[in-house]
Amino acid sequence: MRVATSMIFDAGVAAINKQTASLLHLQQQVATGRRILTPADDPVAAARALEVTQSKDILAQYSTNQDNANSALGLEEAQLTSVNDMFARIKELTVQAGNATLSASDRKSIAFELRGRFDELLGIANAADGQGQYIFSGYMGSTKPFGGNVDAMNAALPPPAPGSEISYAGDDGQRRLQVSATRQIEISDSGNDVFSRIKNGNGYFATDYAKNLAGVGTNTGTGVIDIGNVTDPAAWNALANKPLQIVFTSPDAYDIVDATAAVIGSGTYQSGQPIAIPGGGASVTLTGAPATGDSFTIKPSTSQSVFKTLANLIKTLESDASLPADQAKYSNEIGFALNNFDKANDNILRVRAMIGSRMTELESLDSVNQDLNLQYQQTLSNLQDLDYAKAISDMTRKQTDLEAAQKSFIQTSQLSLFNYL
Repeated sequence: MRVATSMIFDAGVAAINKQTASLLHLQQQVATGRRILTPADDPVAAARALEVTQSKDILAQYSTNQDNANSALGLEEAQLTSVNDMFARIKELTVQAGNATLSASDRKSIAFELRGRFDELLGIANAADGQGQYIFSGYMGSTKPFGGNVDAMNAALPPPAPGSEISYAGDDGQRRLQVSATRQIEISDSGNDVFSRIKNGNGYFATDYAKNLAGVGTNTGTGVIDIGNVTDPAAWNALANKPLQIVFTSPDAYDIVDATAAVIGSGTYQSGQPIAIPGGGASVTLTGAPATGDSFTIKPSTSQSVFKTLANLIKTLESDASLPADQAKYSNEIGFALNNFDKANDNILRVRAMIGSRMTELESLDSVNQDLNLQYQQTLSNLQDLDYAKAISDMTRKQTDLEAAQKSFIQTSQLSLFNYL
């Protein structure tokens, strides 16, 4: 085969370019610390590295969501901690208001402070986060959840007259964030669940004294009823024809009447002695001296908001309680308020416990994410990172190959018949 001078030059240049390109590729690998510069370097490893990188990016978003969820729950927890602290002061004032030696002026002074606490509580219930989203409005973050005031509640006729309750404009939803591939965590709680859906009475039934349609007590004696006690919840729940009434046929005798006006029990009254509800697995205790015709109701527990409880207490403190019968009604209302505040406080503690459980779960998920992130980094390192010892050894070899190609080209290119003529 005839070898032309141009072929020698072309082949030599091609060989030098090939060696130079190979050396440049090695130099770029060393400079970047990456074994794979393009998918062509290792198609299988490049595809796997892309999958791992995507998983790592998704994990980073989950970590961001966990931080956001933790911040939202921390803000809600701070608001509810303030509510619990407020309840401690409200209960202290309520106990103080139960002192029989207080004057009407003293009671109104307590009511004045409770009005401030009412506004403070309403402000917490309408609290917003740093982005202007209301914490306790459910899914409707841009809607102010609670509206109304204590005067509108106390001026209204008995429920369900308009204005008799603080209105709730939110919904029952709980906003959620995706914090892992399989977990969406609640980062808010409905204002209804926190402030409104609170069982009154003892949780099974609520006691009360007789009232007319305007909500004014009609008893003329000094009887005071407690919240009652349930010893057999199944029996109480199965009891038919509720609600019940305890009607005094004389100062020392009573009948227990069901919703059909049938007398289901009777007895002799002794102050401080429990009155058993026939077949109901429950009892109530009255103190004082009821008058003939006085009555007390025993109704299944319903939901009563903490705002309603506080408004009722303020109304009681601002009312006249100069007569013995009025004083008995006053004592009843103080007892009801103390019990309902305890129930409201327990409900807030329940919500806080759920928040704490979610925050603990977020801590566990964060720990799992850190372990996963480390695993992804190790996998990417195994797929992409350069073996420097091998790369530097290859560079040295490639440099030798390039130098050999250059020197051999020089010697070959100088061969010519003209040198022998």
